[in-house]
Amino acid sequence: MLPLLRAPLVAKLAGANAIILLAAIVAAVLLGRGSHTAEPLSVQLLLIAALALAGSFLLNTGLVMLALRPLQHLEAAAISVSQGDFVSRVQPSVLADHDVAHVGSTINLLLNGLAEDRARTHALAATVIGAGDRERAYVARELHDSIAQTLAALVMQLGAAVRDCPLPDFAARLETIKALGADSLEEVRMLAHTMHPRVLDDLGIAAALERLARETAERTGLAITVDTVGGGEFPDLSPAGASVLYRVAQESVGNAVRHARPRGVRMRIVRESASASLEIVDDGEGFDVREAGTRRPGMGLFTMQERVALVGGRFSIRSESGAGTTVHASVPLSAE
Repeated sequence: MLPLLRAPLVAKLAGANAIILLAAIVAAVLLGRGSHTAEPLSVQLLLIAALALAGSFLLNTGLVMLALRPLQHLEAAAISVSQGDFVSRVQPSVLADHDVAHVGSTINLLLNGLAEDRARTHALAATVIGAGDRERAYVARELHDSIAQTLAALVMQLGAAVRDCPLPDFAARLETIKALGADSLEEVRMLAHTMHPRVLDDLGIAAALERLARETAERTGLAITVDTVGGGEFPDLSPAGASVLYRVAQESVGNAVRHARPRGVRMRIVRESASASLEIVDDGEGFDVREAGTRRPGMGLFTMQERVALVGGRFSIRSESGAGTTVHASVPLSAE
């Protein structure tokens, strides 16, 4: 029975019509043998023909509906994949003919290949992002513990030299050099903080966001606020999870400042039962999220998504032209 169901649609229709035609011929012959007048026979033949046509129509319609039903599985799989469900596959059907079954198998092979490519891309992104984070932390430590300390000592020595110098002109030059050294020291400390803020390790994510907001507001003049819901304490948020949330905030605020020209930015971090959620909202120009990857390659949307995915979190972004942007990231409190 199964080979018949999986026969091509043309063969099914031809076979069904042949059976109906044969049945009609047999019925006509049997009725002709038992009839002795022409008029009743013609009526009977017309009735047989009408029944045969009706049966053929119903059977053809039923076969076409059964044959097209497996195509619904193809449509369902395509819709699921388009919505981001890359695990979805075309389900096999005993009603599918050979050609439809072959199409389903081919689509499944393509989806399997796509899943493998995504897994490789995810692994590569994890390697690149992890290596980048380690390098940033290393460079930040070197800047803070080595170069910054050397510059601080240099500024102190120049200050002492200015105080002890008996020549006013030479002392003024030393004061200028000291000011340059102090500016360089501040820039190095700011660079180290931007690459990997020590406050994130020392005081936690809430304090790090407060400092990010304060420094950005001082630099740009924007109104940037931080709302902390749940007491502001995240003791069970891992360093990896805290780093991910901070990077999302840093990238989102930077994008708003560089591209959106907002009047203000609001960050809101919430402690939930099993996760920590961060929302960044700006009232700037907004943008087309679908075109962001091609028109604004420097926005780092892919990097933010990958960072959040690496710790098992969720990431979303909503934006429309003229309606501002909302970025949401949530990471498990047990993220490692």
